[in-house]
Amino acid sequence: MARRPLIAGNWKMNMDRLSSVELAEALVAKAPKASDSGPEILICPPLVYLDVVEKAVRNTGVALGAQNVYHEDKGAFTGEVSTAMLRDVGCDYVILGHSERRNILGETNEVVNRKLHAVLRAGLSPILCVGELLEQRQAGQTQDVIRSQFEGSFAGVTAEQMMGVVIAYEPVWAIGTGQVATPEQAEEVHADLRKLIASRYNAEVAEAVRIQYGGSVKPDNAATLLAQPNIDGALVGNASLVADSFQAIIAAA
Repeated sequence: MARRPLIAGNWKMNMDRLSSVELAEALVAKAPKASDSGPEILICPPLVYLDVVEKAVRNTGVALGAQNVYHEDKGAFTGEVSTAMLRDVGCDYVILGHSERRNILGETNEVVNRKLHAVLRAGLSPILCVGELLEQRQAGQTQDVIRSQFEGSFAGVTAEQMMGVVIAYEPVWAIGTGQVATPEQAEEVHADLRKLIASRYNAEVAEAVRIQYGGSVKPDNAATLLAQPNIDGALVGNASLVADSFQAIIAAA
């Protein structure tokens, strides 16, 4: 089964209104039309700029996603945002369980799992992140950490639901550090993830699920990473904030 690569830009807590719109428009100007073959392109601006960026990418080859969501549909949850609100402003995707939310903001597998089920109920597409810390890799615990995050984060997800999920492998030690997993290191974890999916579900589901790599992806390393058989795109941080560098990663796919 051919898996269409997904190149996603996670803008994190960067940009302002004007620069967000300018970056989105620059990407749209060079992006293939939505009906064309090639990689799927996604940008995930800060929450407060989703609405203005949506206007810039509407009916183009660039999809819109959010960086986070809350698991409840509505209510007295100050500062949170619901899946319905994200749909209302035109989001197609939601990033869940990013390592910065797990390791800085304390999100557990259980929290990520509740958010995942809310996203699936709403008909949005989740990008669920997993990845190990540097000390865990050095201790030879990568496989155990990934398995634990996979099992906890995907609890209760059916085979049909799993077919529409994107997983992003992001080694925490490579995010924003300039370090990057070698293609061989990344491919090994991606292959292990696909085996976990096949073990829980079946080979058909495992072959359908897209698994992105994230962690200091740049134009000069994107091609070798994306050439690996189990790497189906990239979740890009800093390099997605500059139109030319993000476009170069798209071209590498």
